[in-house]
Amino acid sequence: MIVWTVANQKGGVGKTTTSAALAGLAAEQGRRVLLIDLDPHGSLTSYFGQNPDTVKLSAFTLFAERGKLSRDFVKSVIINSGHQKLDLIPSATALATLERRAVGQGALGLVIGEVLSAVSDDYDLAIIDTPPLLGVLMINALAACHELIIPVQTEYLALKGLERMVNTLNMMAKSNQKQVSYCIVPAMFDRRTQASVSTLRTIRHDYPLQTWPGKVPIDTKFRDASKAGVPPHLFEPQSRGVEAYRSLYKWLVRSKSNKSANTSQKVGVG
Repeated sequence: MIVWTVANQKGGVGKTTTSAALAGLAAEQGRRVLLIDLDPHGSLTSYFGQNPDTVKLSAFTLFAERGKLSRDFVKSVIINSGHQKLDLIPSATALATLERRAVGQGALGLVIGEVLSAVSDDYDLAIIDTPPLLGVLMINALAACHELIIPVQTEYLALKGLERMVNTLNMMAKSNQKQVSYCIVPAMFDRRTQASVSTLRTIRHDYPLQTWPGKVPIDTKFRDASKAGVPPHLFEPQSRGVEAYRSLYKWLVRSKSNKSANTSQKVGVG
């Protein structure tokens, strides 16, 4: 199983859309995909028609019962998204209490890694959607992933969120916790605005090796797909946004294949 984490320490940058789009495209290619929603707001959970306020079994269940993470127990939490080859571990609003509950408990940083190990034979790809802040949930997602995907809205304020995210990765690498390979995805690009064009130029200049060569444009079809509860490619397969995510998906798969073939070649953090 390959694990991708979608994260940014700024909200509203397209994390949930990116997670749903890439998962849908992977499932379209015949891959068995598991989505994990670690954001207490539950946007990805709501995307697929589940209510994070009322769901009975969720990602929170896995943390609360972390001593029981057998394959059968983990499978009992997983639900079908309503789409073939695409399953979901839903979020719950109770995840917002996890930081407080974690005080003095220890050993919470590797729970999601254990969850994925338990079902690693059942899926080809796992995609983790995260909250926009550094804490036990994001640490879990970063510790478990093989590739970090950082969507960045192409506007000036979003650059600070990117900077914080990269600083977090640098701290992890320096403390020998983990060196995370990452891909920056310019998102919500609006070619009509100078701010968007200038921000895209800055991202590519400052992070030339880590930035995906393409960009995801603003596309109202994403919002419509979310309302319909379907991955974007099923709602409007020829939209500009979907074509961008198709390109990104192919690039990620090709990039990961190249890294696997030559494990000595790694993208550094910084």
